[in-house]
Amino acid sequence: MSERQATVGATSDGDLRAELDAWLADNWDPDISVREWWQWLASAGLSNPTLGEPYGRGWGRSETRVLVEAVRSAGAIGSPAGLGMLLAAPTILEHGTPDQIERFVPNILNGTDSWCQLFSEPGAGSDLAGLQTKAVRDGDEWIVSGQKVWTSEGEHADLGMLVARTDPESPKHRGLTWFAFDMATEGVEVRPLREMTGRSLFNEVFIDGARVPHANIIGELNDGWRVTNTTLAVERAGIGGSHGLAYAAAHPGSIAGHLDEPAGAFRGKRLPLAAGGVGPGTLGQLTSEARQRGRAADPVVRQELAALHTDLEVMRLSAMRGRQRSQRTGGEGNLAKLRMTAALRRARSLASTILGADMTLWGADAATDGVLQEMTVFSPAPSIYGGTDEIQRNILGERVLGLPREPGPDPSTPFRELPQNATSW
Repeated sequence: MSERQATVGATSDGDLRAELDAWLADNWDPDISVREWWQWLASAGLSNPTLGEPYGRGWGRSETRVLVEAVRSAGAIGSPAGLGMLLAAPTILEHGTPDQIERFVPNILNGTDSWCQLFSEPGAGSDLAGLQTKAVRDGDEWIVSGQKVWTSEGEHADLGMLVARTDPESPKHRGLTWFAFDMATEGVEVRPLREMTGRSLFNEVFIDGARVPHANIIGELNDGWRVTNTTLAVERAGIGGSHGLAYAAAHPGSIAGHLDEPAGAFRGKRLPLAAGGVGPGTLGQLTSEARQRGRAADPVVRQELAALHTDLEVMRLSAMRGRQRSQRTGGEGNLAKLRMTAALRRARSLASTILGADMTLWGADAATDGVLQEMTVFSPAPSIYGGTDEIQRNILGERVLGLPREPGPDPSTPFRELPQNATSW
């Protein structure tokens, strides 16, 4: 077995676990840097094994879960977290040229670059296709001006997934272009937005005359809506918890400053609550708390624990079915997101029932180290970001079930002629 390559011939979960345990025993070292450890994971196709070869292994949820358990048992840290791994890499692999894939994807998988998502705007959230950030061509570059908001991880991003309007004469769903955007470009200002959790997961980004190379267009010019839909589908599936990756608490990219720290410094640390999801770990924590507090025999608590388990199993099985092309409907990501937000609401209510007054206490010294309390405070967010629950239902109704579209302007109307906030072109 190569030092940097785990074997791929396992035919069962037990064989795979043995091979992964052996690879981790040979390669994990808490004294090496985060950068070096992540490069080893990437070289072995283990940073994001759900991707196809050579960047991943083409694994499903079952194999990925074996990897997660092996990493935890070895006391190692997981993969680089963030929107580069979740959104940018799959989008670029789907729509990028071979040169673009080689330029951007390896640096996502080894944590060298951190990415943010420059989609939503103050006047274009649920109606994302109404965005007004403009890009005007100047030779081999585009000059970009506009404002983005709700930009997750923007404060320590090296690159951004930028969607801008490159042709205002086209209908609003056309004339958009998806750029790989350097956040260090002159004319970019990032301002953190404080949430009620006390964290600043989101940011607003002001772009004033920033330049981006034409070579950084992912997909075709003016065909960015198609590329954007790939990003959104992956995002909704990710919020729905379909990948099951284990992430390190270290931040990727050059700005956060974690790459050259010892990898062992991040063992046992948890990521700040970001995705707002719920999974088997949440169910286990709720079950443990119920037992410790003598609530496990309470019929209501017991019934809700069973219901949450059922929700999680439906999510898992639906993700497995979604990997079979013959059974796809096109709405898998939307359904996954709706299931996750519903499970999160159930978990929030159940946590309050179990903890009682302890739910009002905050911080690391509180019950559950404040984890369930923070999950509860953050819980409204996932039903809003990535497209509200109402938007997901509209998409399922119109695109999957074929129901009539909501009334609106003729789809062929040029964007410039649509009612909108004042913008100069």
